[in-house]
Amino acid sequence: MDLSFVILVEVLYGVASLVLISAGLAVVFGMMKVINLAHGEFMMMGGYATITAVGLGVNVFVAMLVIAPLVVGLIGLIVERLVIRHLYGRLVDTMLATWGLSLVFIGLATMIFGNTTTGISTPIPGFAFGGYQVNGYNFFIIIVSIVLVIAMYAVLRGTRAGLIARGTMQRSDMAAALGYSPDRIYMMTFFCGSALSGLAGAVLAPLVGLVPTSGGAYIAKAFITVIAGGPSLIAGLVSSATSFGLVSQFFTFAISPVIGEVALLIAAVVLLRTMPQGITGRFFKGKL
Repeated sequence: MDLSFVILVEVLYGVASLVLISAGLAVVFGMMKVINLAHGEFMMMGGYATITAVGLGVNVFVAMLVIAPLVVGLIGLIVERLVIRHLYGRLVDTMLATWGLSLVFIGLATMIFGNTTTGISTPIPGFAFGGYQVNGYNFFIIIVSIVLVIAMYAVLRGTRAGLIARGTMQRSDMAAALGYSPDRIYMMTFFCGSALSGLAGAVLAPLVGLVPTSGGAYIAKAFITVIAGGPSLIAGLVSSATSFGLVSQFFTFAISPVIGEVALLIAAVVLLRTMPQGITGRFFKGKL
């Protein structure tokens, strides 16, 4: 019974971390069709924003949930205004530009914070459950991921702003004819996607040692999760994160964490080979 509970928590944590890592990219790539290769660096900046704010005396939860998303969202806003808005519809050019931006962000972070590992301690201590030690912070990550998915669904499905954003991504000419500015909507959507990336980096920062190149550890998982999810934003994100989280954690417990990572990549290859349109391209059609 004790082992079953520990395994359940770890599986939920694996799924929740994939949802967090991929949510910002799901908005930017899934809605805007912008391939943002600097997504990992946005997460890295969220981690550094949290560490800096905590060092200045800000409460760690305020730093993670408020300051880091705002800071990274504003950086994303500047990037969109200066670079991305000139490249909509040009996938290769966008890939090259965001790859260059990732190198710039890594260089700036190295200049400011150095190339040494830094981090903050987890604000929620672990506890013993039977004969096993459980990381209490994992529950916080699970809760944040659940709240995030519910909030994304509520905004996109139940608010006028979400309806306008979804409509603009499908038919920008129609939105313009109805008096809405596609340029402004693209700008705010990229801001939201960047803020979600910053939130993910901030929430995961207490679990990892942060260096300027930390973003590279997230970008592959994020793209795999989003692409495998297919055209539906929320349903695709949740279904692919659940599938890959189950596979990864199963092999992690059965063999080792390294094999778990390899199994995730193999599962992604098999899934995309059998379902090129992603999970929601075959199932959950028409879902948000």
